[in-house]
Amino acid sequence: MARRSLAVLAIALALLQVASAGSWLREFTMDGTVRTENDASGQKVMMLNLDRSSGPAGFNSKEQFLYGEFSIEMKLIPGNSAGTVSCFYLSSGTDDWRDEIDMEFMGNSSGQPVVLNTNVWANGDGKKEHQFDLWFDPSADYHTYTIIWNPTNILFKVDNIFIRSFKRYADLAYPSSKPMTLHATLWDGSYWATEKGRIPIDWNSAPFVVSYRSFYANACVAGGACHAGRDGWMSRRLDAAEWGTVRWAERNYMRYNYCADAWRFPNGLPAECSRKY
Repeated sequence: MARRSLAVLAIALALLQVASAGSWLREFTMDGTVRTENDASGQKVMMLNLDRSSGPAGFNSKEQFLYGEFSIEMKLIPGNSAGTVSCFYLSSGTDDWRDEIDMEFMGNSSGQPVVLNTNVWANGDGKKEHQFDLWFDPSADYHTYTIIWNPTNILFKVDNIFIRSFKRYADLAYPSSKPMTLHATLWDGSYWATEKGRIPIDWNSAPFVVSYRSFYANACVAGGACHAGRDGWMSRRLDAAEWGTVRWAERNYMRYNYCADAWRFPNGLPAECSRKY
């Protein structure tokens, strides 16, 4: 029995550690116009393409997860990308009671910063946005975007900088029981994405292409084993220095904070807004 348990554990651990850069593409199914190639360094790259006739594009994990650390390198659309939305997110589905954890990059008109929208949905409630102007050109090179999701909090990271922590409270909804699929998508968000929909997609600038590479996950596969992993993501919380980077991002680059939007919540701000981290 012990040998069998060890064998099962070994298989589960193999599933948890998503494969090397050369084979990570096999972990996903694809929708729309998607191309793959090797970049100059020999790494496998997945490129999502959007034009007027192609419709949205994306790739979706074959596995579902319940907690984990997920990261990917992305190079966003250069030039005028207004109206486009490039995403890296987890979702339990499309129903009215879904859980979801979002990193959404809202396209910009040339010369304007790209906005990163972070959001958490729990039981269908998704009004939890923190939005940041990126402090670099995300189309000039690849940058790493990371979601850490555990029973205590959800952490968002850009390169090596933590920008947000969404804390769990015992009496409030939190994504904790619904396995989620990992997605990366590119779509037309003209109605919403750029300056609240005032600037739609200019199809004369198409095709729009966003590139993904170096996907990594250390996660609990739904129905399988769940272990802390090498970096201890299961119990990961921010230390004082990391809270310092969150405050830095909020102070210098935050564009929108749902907890400061009393007009949107005329009956009072969400309960977590008045609680300390």
